This record gives sequence, structure tokens and C-alpha cells, in this order.
Amino acid sequence: MFLILKVLVSALIIGIVSGIAQISPKYGGIIAALPLVSLLSLVWLSIQGETTIELSRFALGVIWGFPATAVLLIIVAISLKSSFPLIVSVMLGIGGWSVFLLLQEIVVKKIF
Repeated sequence: MFLILKVLVSALIIGIVSGIAQISPKYGGIIAALPLVSLLSLVWLSIQGETTIELSRFALGVIWGFPATAVLLIIVAISLKSSFPLIVSVMLGIGGWSVFLLLQEIVVKKIF
């Protein structure tokens, strides 16, 4: 039952954001850039009884993934502007995201 509630609330938020994006792509993008998934995940994890330490680890994991996500979005935006199809743009973005995460891991291990 809880899983169904999570899916419905999450889908409702995604639907609202995409509806706003149809009216105003700029403001839809700004709202989509909010850490909605991260915040929802924190709420669901908290309701499920996770400790504050686990919630903190999750939040730090989100921060760890942020630079790679920025790279993904930049690649997708540039690819779409260059008239690549959406699926190709997304695949290129995911590839860039993966490479960036790998490089980030290597660099951090060498520094620390």
C-alpha cells in the first residue's frame, strides 16, 4: 500500500512539473532542477524509519552525483541544440555522466 502511495505522489509531482514545462519551458526547467526526487526520497526514507545518519549519507551521495548530473544535462542540451534526436542526446549524456563519475572517483582516490 505504501509503495502505491509513493508512486502516486511521485507521479503527481512529475505530472505537475511537466504541465508547467508545457506552459513555460523556462520555469518548468527551473522547477525540475529543484531536488524534488532527492527530497521525496528523503521523506520516503524517513517515513520508512531510516536513521538520520542514513539520511545524511543519502544526502551526501546526492551531492556526490551532482557534478556528473550537470555534465549530463550540458551534453543533452548541446546535443539537442545541434539537432540530435532526444534518444541520442540522452544516451550521449548518460555516457558523459558515466565517464565523469568514473573520473571523479579516480581523482578523489588519488587526492585522498
